[in-house]
Amino acid sequence: MTGLGVRSSSYGSLDKTGLYAVVLPIHTTTNRTKPSKMHKEREGFVHWICKFAGRKKVGMLLLFLISAVVFLRVLYAGKGNSFLSEDGQEVQVPPSLHFNGTSHSILLPTNEDQNVNILGTNVILHFLGYTLPQGHPCHTFTLPPPPADRKRSGPRPCPVCYLPVQEAIALMPDAPSFSPLLKNLTYIHEDPLNRDTEFGGSDFGGYPTLKHRNHSFDFKETMNIHCGFVKGPQPGRNTGFDIDEADLLEMQQCRGIVVASAVFGTAASCDTYLISCCQFLCVSDEGSFSFPDAFDDVKAPKNISKHSEETVCFYMFVDEGTETILKRERGLNGNKKVGIWRVVVVHNLPYLDGRRNGKVPKLLVHRLFPNARYSLWIDGKLELVVDPYQILERFLWRKNATFAISRHYRRFDVFVEAEANKAAGKYDNASIDFQVEFYKKEGLTPYSVAKLPITSDVPEGCVILREHVPISNLFTCLWFNEVDRFTSRDQISFSTVRDKIAAKANWTVSMFLDCERRNFVVQRYHRAEQERIARRKPPVPNLSPPPPPPAPLPATPVLISSDLPRKVPSGRAGGTRPPRRRGRGRRSSPRGNRKANLHVL
Repeated sequence: MTGLGVRSSSYGSLDKTGLYAVVLPIHTTTNRTKPSKMHKEREGFVHWICKFAGRKKVGMLLLFLISAVVFLRVLYAGKGNSFLSEDGQEVQVPPSLHFNGTSHSILLPTNEDQNVNILGTNVILHFLGYTLPQGHPCHTFTLPPPPADRKRSGPRPCPVCYLPVQEAIALMPDAPSFSPLLKNLTYIHEDPLNRDTEFGGSDFGGYPTLKHRNHSFDFKETMNIHCGFVKGPQPGRNTGFDIDEADLLEMQQCRGIVVASAVFGTAASCDTYLISCCQFLCVSDEGSFSFPDAFDDVKAPKNISKHSEETVCFYMFVDEGTETILKRERGLNGNKKVGIWRVVVVHNLPYLDGRRNGKVPKLLVHRLFPNARYSLWIDGKLELVVDPYQILERFLWRKNATFAISRHYRRFDVFVEAEANKAAGKYDNASIDFQVEFYKKEGLTPYSVAKLPITSDVPEGCVILREHVPISNLFTCLWFNEVDRFTSRDQISFSTVRDKIAAKANWTVSMFLDCERRNFVVQRYHRAEQERIARRKPPVPNLSPPPPPPAPLPATPVLISSDLPRKVPSGRAGGTRPPRRRGRGRRSSPRGNRKANLHVL
C-alpha cells in the first residue's frame, strides 16, 4: 500500500483539536553588484564617436543604443521568471513584473487575463509559480511517522509546513494562472426548459441530452456548457437557489479570496428516489420520525489574522429553517453576521435532499462569486483553524496548482467507494449501481499503479481549494452536472470528470494527504448526533454543600445515673434498660452476677 501513498497508520480523529502546524520564516538575501567594465568601455566608445560625428548623429546613435540595451534587458534579465504571450509562448519580462516570492508591483483584482504591452508586444500575464529560497526548511520538511498508539487506529492530523501569515500574504499571485486549451467559458440559459430528454436532469441544472454531455467533454478554446442556474441569466435571481438582491450585490464585491460553507436542513418528506435524505431522520422517544431544522451548527473559524478578517470574504449559506435557529440560539439579527461569517439565506431550494443542495455552493462557488479569484470550501461539519492565506500558499501557490483536494484516508478506488456507500446506506443502491455501470462502459477501471503519479481516484470532498480560472471552472461545472444527473455522492463521479479533462489538456487535480487536511480543519459531529449524545449523557447531580462536621466526642465517655437504662412497664425499651432474661433462657456466665464496672456519679 505504501506504493500508492497510503500510510500504514493514518493520522487524525474526530475529536482531535490540537494543531501540529510548523510555521517557518523565509530568509531572503540581496546582493550588491559593482559597476561592470562594459559600462566604462561604453563611455569611452561614446567619446570616440563624438570626435568623428556631429551632435545630432551622436544623439540618434545614443538613442538607438539605449533602445537596444533595453530590448536585450527585457529578453534576458531575470532568467527563470516568465509569463505567457497570446500564442502560449513564454516571454521574459522586466524584473518589476517578476514573481520572485517576496514583492509584487502589479495589482490585478480579477481573474481575467491581463494584457500588458511591452515594447509593442501584447503579453498576457500569467502566474507560473515560484520556488522558496534554497535551504529553506520547507524544502527538506518530511512527515514524521505516526505515533504508535494502538488505542487510536483511526485518521488523525499530521504536521504541515506553513509560512507565517504575512509572508503567505506577500506571496499571493498578482496575475491568474494559465488555463490550458480553454480561454472563454460561458453558461447555458434555457427558457423554457426542455424536460423531454432521455437522460434525466433537474429544473436547476437543466436536462442535457447524452449528446450535450459528450459535447461538454470536447474541449475547445471557447465553450458554452450547462452549469446550474439554467432558468435565469444571473445566478440567484429566480433560478432556484434564490438569494436576496442585497446579498447578491455584496457577493459581487468579493474580488480576492472567498471562504464558503453551508448549513441546510432536510425537506419535510422523503421519496424513494431521494432516499439519501432519510439518513438525516431523527427518531423520537415515541418511535416516530422528525426532521431536524439544521443538519450542522455554524462553527466559528479560529486563528484568523486581522488581515484576513478585513480582506477575505467569509460566507455561510443557510436555509430559512437554519436562519430561525440562528436567530434563536446565536443572536442573528439585521447585520446578518454570526461571528466572522456573513450569513446568506437561500430561498426556493432546488432539491429535496439537503446534501444535494449543498453541492450548489460547493461546486458552483465561481458562479455565486463571479469576481473572486480564489475560494476555499469547507463542509458545515468542519471548523477552520488555520488562516486562509497560509492554506492557499501551501496547497495552491507553492504547488502552482489551480485545484487541490485531499484524497480519501482509506479508499482510493471508485468501485470500493461505491460498495462502501451502499453498505452505509448513503444512497439508493440501484442508483449507485447504474452510475458505476455507466462509467464502466465509458472505460472506468479499478485503480492501479498504472495511474501513477495519480495517487487516488477517491477524494475526501469536504474541503476544496481552487483558483477561479476557466479550466478549473469547467471541471467543477462538469462535476456538478454528474452530481445533478446521477447520485449526489460526488466521490463516485470525481475521477471520471478529472480523467476526461486530463486526457485532452495538460491539467490535473492536486491531491494532498487527508492527514494534512485534518491539520487545518477539525471535524465536529452533526447537529443530530450532538443532540443524541447529549440525551445519552447522565444528568449532572446537583451537589449541595456538605453538612457541618459533628461535634467532637469526649476522650473518655462517662455515664451518669440518669443515663442508665430503666425498666418500662410495657416491656418496650425506650430510654430505659432492656428486660432481663429469666429461666432457662438465661445464660450462665463464669463471672456470675458481677456488675459492670461503671463509674456512677
